[in-house]
Amino acid sequence: MAEEGLAKVEKIYQDRGGRAKELRAQGKKIIGCYCCYAPPEIITAAGLVPYRITGDVKETIKEADGYLETIMCPFCRNSFDMALRGEYDFLDGFVVPHTCDNIVKIYDVWKYNLKPPYSHFINVPHTLSAASLEFFKAELGTFQRSIERLIGREISLQQLKESIKLHNEYRALVRELYELSKPDHPLISGSERMKVLLAGTRVPVEEANELLRSVISEVKERRDVPPKKPARVLVYGPEIDDAPFIELVEGVGADVVIDDLCVGTRPYWFDVEINTDPLGAMAQAYLEKVNCPRTYRPRTAGRKEDLDNRFGYIANFAKEYKVNGIILLILNYCDNYEFESVEVKDYLQQAGFPGFIIEVDYTLMSIDWLKTRVQAFLEMIS
Repeated sequence: MAEEGLAKVEKIYQDRGGRAKELRAQGKKIIGCYCCYAPPEIITAAGLVPYRITGDVKETIKEADGYLETIMCPFCRNSFDMALRGEYDFLDGFVVPHTCDNIVKIYDVWKYNLKPPYSHFINVPHTLSAASLEFFKAELGTFQRSIERLIGREISLQQLKESIKLHNEYRALVRELYELSKPDHPLISGSERMKVLLAGTRVPVEEANELLRSVISEVKERRDVPPKKPARVLVYGPEIDDAPFIELVEGVGADVVIDDLCVGTRPYWFDVEINTDPLGAMAQAYLEKVNCPRTYRPRTAGRKEDLDNRFGYIANFAKEYKVNGIILLILNYCDNYEFESVEVKDYLQQAGFPGFIIEVDYTLMSIDWLKTRVQAFLEMIS
C-alpha cells in the first residue's frame, strides 16, 4: 500500500479483511479473536496474525436468526451472520474467551456449524483473587500449547517477550493517539480515531505500530483540523466497534474526545510486564487491568469506596479530557452493561458529569431516533 497515515487507515477500514487476505496468500495464518481477553501476544509470538472479529453495523441479520435467538446480543448475531455469509472465510481459526454467556454460545455455534480448521476457548475467571490469577495463567498455558500444536513447534520465552514488547508499544501509541484529543480544539475527531483503532486490529502488530506512528505524525502537522464542536463527551459502552455511531454524535455537535469501549481505551490503558513469567504477567494484566462489567471487583470497604474502585477511572477520564457530558451507549440484551449502567450514570452524575443511557441494536436501523435523543442531550449540556 502506497498510502500513509489517515489515507492508509481509510483503505484498511473500508477493505476490512483485505490486508489479512494478502498475508494469507503469502502463507501467513490469520486467527480471529473475539474480545480483548484473548491475548494477541501469544498469537503474535507464534508468527500468526491476530484479527479482531467485528460485526457490520450497515448490515441487517440475514441468516443468523436460523441459528441464534433473536433476544440475544445483536453484536454476536451480526458478526456470526457475517461468518455464515463467508465474510470471515479468510480466517484459519478463531479464539473466544469467556467474557459473557452470549460469547460462549457463539463459540459453540460457530465451531459446530462452520467447522473452522482451528478453534480454542479460553476460560476467563470472573473474580479477582490469587486463585483466579493462578487459574487464568494455567488457561493461557493451555492456549499457548494449543497454538504450538497448530504451528508444529514450541513458542520460546524470548518470542513471548518480544511479542509483549511489540504489543506494549502499540498500546503506548494508542494512548499517544488519544492525547491528540486533549487540546481545547482536538486535533483528531473521535470517528477518525475509531477507524485508526479498527485498522490496527486488522494488520500484524508491527504494521499497526508503523501505522500509528504515521497517523500521529500526520495529525500533529495537519492543517485541516476537524471543526471544533460546542460539547466534549465521553462515550461508554460495550462492543461499539465502528465509526458511524461516533460520527452521529459528532454530527450533532460534540467532540468524542475519550471513550470507555471494547475497541477503544479498554484494551490499551495498561502494559504487560516483561519478565521471566510472561503468562503470569499477561494473566495479571488482562484480568486486573481490563475494566469490564464481566469481572467482579471485590468490595473491600464502604459503598463509596466500592464505586470508586469500579468506576473511578471513568470519572478520571472525564476530568482529564475535560468532558461536559457522558453518553452511555448500551447494546440491547447486553446484561453485563445494562446491570451496571444505572450505577455508572449516577456515579458520574455525582462526580459532576451529566449523562444519559440509550440502548441500540448495533445496526444503523435506529439512527434517526438515536440522533434526536443525542441532539437533545447535547443541547442540555452545551
